[in-house]
Amino acid sequence: MTYQGSQDNPDRPTNNPQALLGIGIFNLFNALDKALGQRAAPQGITNSEYTILWHCLEGERTATQLAQVMPVDGSRISRVVTDLVEKDLLRRRRTREDRRIVMLGLTSKGLELTSQIFQSMQRYYAMLMEDISEEDMRVFMSVKDRILANYASMESQ
Repeated sequence: MTYQGSQDNPDRPTNNPQALLGIGIFNLFNALDKALGQRAAPQGITNSEYTILWHCLEGERTATQLAQVMPVDGSRISRVVTDLVEKDLLRRRRTREDRRIVMLGLTSKGLELTSQIFQSMQRYYAMLMEDISEEDMRVFMSVKDRILANYASMESQ
């Protein structure tokens, strides 16, 4: 299988899918990140803030749980959480069992905003998926799952 490379850079690998993996993932991430920013910024929040809110859609989370699913350190999570609490989008609640544990949950304002942006992103994803068959999507998801499984295996060693 031959992969198209840049015609104006003869040194760029065109036959090596491993060399193109990072570029392809970066381009896809960049497109999605920009789209999210276009939907979040008018609402007065950043992509990181939206991501925290989105993770809280299914229920309360601790800052530690959020730090495990986001590519930022714990201190950054704390600053973002503080900003979201100040905007009345997120609330803190200490557990009765252990007062040291702070649960983070959406306020009604946070739920409304997160749902609005989520729905807008779903419409965007639908446009991106135009002309992509179910079989194409199954193959994409299968490859993604195998790459992530390889990553998890390497991380556990």
